[in-house]
Amino acid sequence: MSENYNLSKLRTRLKKQIEQAVPEARIDYCLTCGLCASGCPASGIEDMDPRKFLRYLVLGQDDIILQTNWIYSCSLCQRCKYACPMGIDVGRLVYEVKGMRPVEDRPKNLQKSCDLQKAGNSTGIPNDDFVWVVGDILEEIHETEPEWSDLKAPMDKVGAKFYLNQNAKEPTVEPEEMVPLWKILHAVGIDWTYSSKWWDGANYCLFTGDPEDWELTTRLQAETVDDLGCTTYINTE
Repeated sequence: MSENYNLSKLRTRLKKQIEQAVPEARIDYCLTCGLCASGCPASGIEDMDPRKFLRYLVLGQDDIILQTNWIYSCSLCQRCKYACPMGIDVGRLVYEVKGMRPVEDRPKNLQKSCDLQKAGNSTGIPNDDFVWVVGDILEEIHETEPEWSDLKAPMDKVGAKFYLNQNAKEPTVEPEEMVPLWKILHAVGIDWTYSSKWWDGANYCLFTGDPEDWELTTRLQAETVDDLGCTTYINTE
């Protein structure tokens, strides 16, 4: 007979598992002062904050920790770590818990964006469409704003000093929002380029909790920059 999956059986197991994965966690050093929660942008979402998260973990409330979707509201900004007088990196602990959640139980939009990004970009638009949109918007600027007739948006320029990535939502739904940065770069004379592949600057895989996916998307972007010979990576995200 198969045994029903009972989260209560995991009680107190989670703390030990996290301490093994993150030896420097120092979970028991918590003073319950609440400084971590005071500066957390996600405090109060789903009635959770870093202090509560840590106390639930210390007290063996594994079922609450494993079921809360608050962990996906955490952006890993590290404010809690720097506010904590004991130096506890709550964000690192949250990241571990994210990775324990089965893929099918993660927020669907987040996981979908990560999966799409592993295939190219987080919105799933073809690379050819991105290249076309950049060229089309640039042509429109040349026609409607003669003072910017020499504006450029280079693509795959080998040896450019700066590599510029792009939020994938802009060429998809608001391509005109790309133009102000082009103008700034042009006005100050920066030698830059886009790439026609792995151009998406976001990394949703950072927030799913799978280090392999995070590493893959980061590495592919970095390899693209190296292949073009750019020395500086401008991350607009």
